[in-house]
Amino acid sequence: MTFSLKINGANHQADVDPDTPLLWVLRDVLGMTGTKFGCGMALCGACTVHLDGNPIRSCITPVGSIGTSAITTIEAVGETPAGRKIQRAWLDLEVVQCGYCQSGQIMSASALIASNAKPSDTDIDNAMSGNICRCGTYGRIRAAIKHAAQLSDAN
Repeated sequence: MTFSLKINGANHQADVDPDTPLLWVLRDVLGMTGTKFGCGMALCGACTVHLDGNPIRSCITPVGSIGTSAITTIEAVGETPAGRKIQRAWLDLEVVQCGYCQSGQIMSASALIASNAKPSDTDIDNAMSGNICRCGTYGRIRAAIKHAAQLSDAN
């Protein structure tokens, strides 16, 4: 079955079964490899993308459930004001260690900043729960989200 998907502002066609996880459509069919495979059970957050601005786990989201919703991946999150702020903060505070989980971390953090310009520690904890970092950069991630909240849209 052929699906028409709006990804990162462009239309893409994917001829796949409706139950194919969005993650594999992005990576294997469309060649967008920034979204990572982690656990395959929506427990680690490495595969996080935005669906109409909301973070979802693409490893368990069947492509047949997307409909006309807009998908944003790590490849284009920097084109949004919140994504630019988060990416700038990640660089400013040198958040990344191994980097494997970071696309999912950035996607979750940018969705938080887009919906809550001044998140509290509890807001950050809630938004980032389920995003696992084997390197333990949680302190730097929290600091970067707070830093991003202080940046102007011009940064």
